[in-house]
Amino acid sequence: MPKKRRKLNRDLENMIASAFKKVELITAQINDIQEEGIQSEYRSAFDAVANTYVSLKTLYDAEGFTPNTEQLSQRYMELMHQFEHEYEI
Repeated sequence: MPKKRRKLNRDLENMIASAFKKVELITAQINDIQEEGIQSEYRSAFDAVANTYVSLKTLYDAEGFTPNTEQLSQRYMELMHQFEHEYEI
């Protein structure tokens, strides 16, 4: 039986591409922090955001646009907003 084609969504693809750039930028900024304790705090706080991005990218690549990917993208946006609000980079 042929594999079902995944449904694509241009807006979500653009959001994922933008999220990749943002995650990379913030990760680099965290790595540039000189004080080890602060760097560790920022890194542990940002891990949830980065992990959610990776899950979203993986799920979208595997399944395409589904209610699960839509929900995960919302979760990513919430976590990123919360991180940016609580931590100043």
